[in-house]
Amino acid sequence: MRRSVLMRVRLFFILFPLFLASCGSHRQAISSVPNEPEIQKEVVTEEPEFIQEETYNTEVENYDEDRVPLVLEHALGFLGTRYRYGGASAEGMDCSGLVNTAFLKENIVLPRSSREMSLVGTRLNIEELVPGDLVFFDTGKKRKVVNHVGLVTELADNRIYFIHSTTSRGVIISSLDEAYWKEHFIMARRIE
Repeated sequence: MRRSVLMRVRLFFILFPLFLASCGSHRQAISSVPNEPEIQKEVVTEEPEFIQEETYNTEVENYDEDRVPLVLEHALGFLGTRYRYGGASAEGMDCSGLVNTAFLKENIVLPRSSREMSLVGTRLNIEELVPGDLVFFDTGKKRKVVNHVGLVTELADNRIYFIHSTTSRGVIISSLDEAYWKEHFIMARRIE
């Protein structure tokens, strides 16, 4: 009996990191939105209860504001990379893999999933956004559950542009003014 429990616990610790290695979902489907390109839609399952802002470590290792331009340069280097679920390389990227990899290239350690990323740093109003900030979205059927992340690249012509990875188009730059992203926007955070 005790051996069975130990095997289950070991199995949990082996499989759980794989669960977190995505943008926060288990399955994906592609959906079209009128007047918008095909974009990522994900079916999200409940997050474990222990991932709560009050108990999650919100500190970021090795953050240095002076390295933000380099983080952006790394992210932009992946423009056009195809989408790959759980991907974090030039062979394929998912949304959190893109953001995580861009920061990691500057030795700034972020959580791997978009849901966990949404718990670090300082929450911002949309008017406070600057390049290097993170924007979070709910693209699933459940409302207000983070499952997509982007990295703000530019503020121009009163628009906020961000780089992210979608299932249909891979790594692209979009604007928060696009109807789909405006509707599914949940929050923004600054890594500090």
